[in-house]
Amino acid sequence: YREYDLAIDFCEDVDPLPWAEVIRIRDLFEVAGATARISSIHVNGWFGEFNKLTTTRLCARELFGITEERFKDEFVFCGDSQNDEPMFACFTHSFGMANIRQFLQLMESRPTYVTSQPAGLGFCEVAGLLLNSNGSRKRK
Repeated sequence: YREYDLAIDFCEDVDPLPWAEVIRIRDLFEVAGATARISSIHVNGWFGEFNKLTTTRLCARELFGITEERFKDEFVFCGDSQNDEPMFACFTHSFGMANIRQFLQLMESRPTYVTSQPAGLGFCEVAGLLLNSNGSRKRK
């Protein structure tokens, strides 16, 4: 479900497009005046000054009363593509799933850590690290 962007699938429900075609789709959005970002499965394009971070700020503040100063240091962000770049720039503790390596050359702000596993397995890797950290509580 999407309200504010157009997502062009390049490998989820279709045969993967060559990388040059993915870049061409991004460039077509930008020529039309849209913001465009490549995710792990789509090229997303939209008009307006918003992204994952602006929406996270709004949600944290309005729904939970949490300031950016607090969440950027106390929370962890996990992502896997170029469209997560604003989040990587903000969060002190950010994790890129291993499949982000294909996007790093496109990014100025990169995750603090990169997992050894891609996608969902990478997220499980992060969850395991957090649960096994010295600060975790053991259940009885």
